[in-house]
Amino acid sequence: MDDKVKYLLSLDAVRERAKQVGKAAEAGKLSHFDVHEERLKDVAVFVTGVIKRDYGPDKFDTIPPHGRWQHFEVGGVPRVAEVMKSWKEDGVDDLEITRRLIDLFFVSVLLDAGAGDHWRYVEPGTQQKYERSEGIAVASFYMFKNLDFASVKDAKSPIVDGKGLEGLSTDALAKGFQVTESNPLLGTESRADLLRGLGKSLLAQPKVFGENGRPGAVVDYLRSNSEDPSKLSVKTFWDILQTLLIPVWPKDRTTLNGQSIGDAWPLSTLEKNAASPSKDETDRIQPFHKLTQWLAYSLMVPFQRMLGVQWQDAEFLTALPEYRNGGLFVDLGVLSLKKEALDKGLKASTNNLPVFTADDDVVVEWRAMTLVLIDKLHGMVLEEMGGVPLTMAQLLEAGTWKSGRELAAKNRPDTKSSPIIIQSDGTVF
Repeated sequence: MDDKVKYLLSLDAVRERAKQVGKAAEAGKLSHFDVHEERLKDVAVFVTGVIKRDYGPDKFDTIPPHGRWQHFEVGGVPRVAEVMKSWKEDGVDDLEITRRLIDLFFVSVLLDAGAGDHWRYVEPGTQQKYERSEGIAVASFYMFKNLDFASVKDAKSPIVDGKGLEGLSTDALAKGFQVTESNPLLGTESRADLLRGLGKSLLAQPKVFGENGRPGAVVDYLRSNSEDPSKLSVKTFWDILQTLLIPVWPKDRTTLNGQSIGDAWPLSTLEKNAASPSKDETDRIQPFHKLTQWLAYSLMVPFQRMLGVQWQDAEFLTALPEYRNGGLFVDLGVLSLKKEALDKGLKASTNNLPVFTADDDVVVEWRAMTLVLIDKLHGMVLEEMGGVPLTMAQLLEAGTWKSGRELAAKNRPDTKSSPIIIQSDGTVF
């Protein structure tokens, strides 16, 4: 692999490039946003208040890491715990339960790009309605239980495998997600394509995922290739996930020397603020790899809870540059669109909120600044918490993501949307 491609696929590049954007912001040289950093203190106080409200005064150590597990429990229903209990009653051991959870979480996370403002999922049996990330989690949970992602329909052994994903039709996904003209899901076709591509990629790597291309087989691969199976490396896991997923992302993404580099985009701010002019196109690319990082955060949890694994190098994972975390800073006035960008976004809008495509330079800069600001916010929240230790994964879970969502519901109760709308293809946000 080309060294420049390898760098842009790395976690190091995500934060290092974002720091360059942060320096441009400090110099007042962003392309599309003004930064009002004096308001960051207000954000820290607000986020800390949310954390203390939900976990204070003495439950901070119970804050789970940001991950998919919590979404399956929406409505106060312990769906994962209940299905795990049934598996244990059938004599399934912890190792196989971990594999099954990895299978479930893998497809559920990759389906978890923005659902849009109008889609809802009605849970069978309860008739409860769920939306957005939690709705997608519950829908994927029932598809998993229904063996929709498996080539062999064995109710006693629910798994996900390459052939099952490769053969998944868009109609089957739409049916599983209850998609109709009156209940539209953004990017249904793109999501189905993503899972079909995942199936092909899983089958292409039998050393890691076995002959059947099972996501859960990575449990055995990581354990057997570690000196101590109770201590696994995030960076090693990251390389496995990137190798698997880079061929899967849509073909119209950014490429370098003919190779896709996934969720990484040209950014004018990097180009304009370079220390010296460069003819190297890689110098102006800002990588994020948001869904892959969300996947890594989510998959780490079953390893920890079921097998007692300690993850090394977790500090290299970054904040997630998506519309809830980013919306937090817009809603609380830390970031504001410059007039030209705002006018452009409003021109493309059908309401009073600016609209941009996911690859627009405005959105790329917004996402980069989200990383910059959450890194700063992390330290400020720790100060506000009076020494309570919170990892980045815990800050995302109990703080920024939840705060962004609550502000969206308060400020835009009809849609609960982000303050800046991204036209999602179902594979970025």
